[in-house]
Amino acid sequence: MSATFDDDVRRLLDGKNFATVATLDPDGSPHTSVVWFLRDGDTALFSSTTQRRKVRNLERDPRIALSVFDLANPYHAVDIRGTAELTVDEAKSLPVELSQKYLGSEPPPEPDEIKRYIVRVIPEKITTFSTGTR
Repeated sequence: MSATFDDDVRRLLDGKNFATVATLDPDGSPHTSVVWFLRDGDTALFSSTTQRRKVRNLERDPRIALSVFDLANPYHAVDIRGTAELTVDEAKSLPVELSQKYLGSEPPPEPDEIKRYIVRVIPEKITTFSTGTR
C-alpha cells in the first residue's frame, strides 16, 4: 500500500535538497549514495546508470529508503521507505530536469552507449522529523 506526501513533505522534496538513497547489497548490508531527485506527485524520481551499485541492488531487490533533510534547517527531514520501479530513460531526459533544478543549466552530453534508468520511489512509509530550530 503506497503512502502519500503531505504539503510539508512536498515543500521539502521540491526544494534543492539532496537525498541519501539506501539499497541492500547482495550480502544484506546497506549501500548508500547521495543523489539529486525530483518529486513526481507522491513519488520521488532519480536517475542512475546500469553500472551503479544501487541499480544492480534494486534490480535484485526493489526495497529502498530515501532520506532528505532541509539544507536551510537540518532539523527538518523526511525518511521515505518503499519500493523502486526502474524504467529505461531512452531520451535521457531526467538528468536534464535534475540539472535544471540543481544547477539551472543543462548537463554535458552523455555517450550513447551509457544506459540510464529513471528510478521511481513508491513510498510505503513516510516518517518526518522537525523542530522549531532554525
